Amino acid sequence: MISRELAVELKRAGLVWHPASGDRFQLDLADDVEAEVEADVFTVSEMTIESHRTPSGTILGFNGTTEWALDSVTIGDAVWLPREDQLRELLRSTFRTLRRLDDAFEVEIEIGGARMRFEHPDASEAYGTALLELIGRSR
Repeated sequence: MISRELAVELKRAGLVWHPASGDRFQLDLADDVEAEVEADVFTVSEMTIESHRTPSGTILGFNGTTEWALDSVTIGDAVWLPREDQLRELLRSTFRTLRRLDDAFEVEIEIGGARMRFEHPDASEAYGTALLELIGRSR
């Protein structure tokens, strides 16, 4: 799973999330909310957390949860934590390879004929950093 910091960077860069069953996220609420609430990782599931599309936007509904008195939050109050396979899919045709190095993973992408490599000890973070580059170049 990618770090919250990278997930927030991807969100600020413009990564669009269309919640689906199995997606993980954290809350990104006002400063007055305790940090421990934002540290919890939630999973979208028809059983407990459903994604509802409304005319005003997407909300995440908490069905039957007893931990808090939360009914729902807007998608803007959530930080998506994409999985490795989702990050690879978001790189689309720019993705070239994932290599295992001695102490890290290296993701290679190609944009406009230029090959770029991104290393990190966690493969998901390497994919996420590559995606952040791709989003930045497409703006």
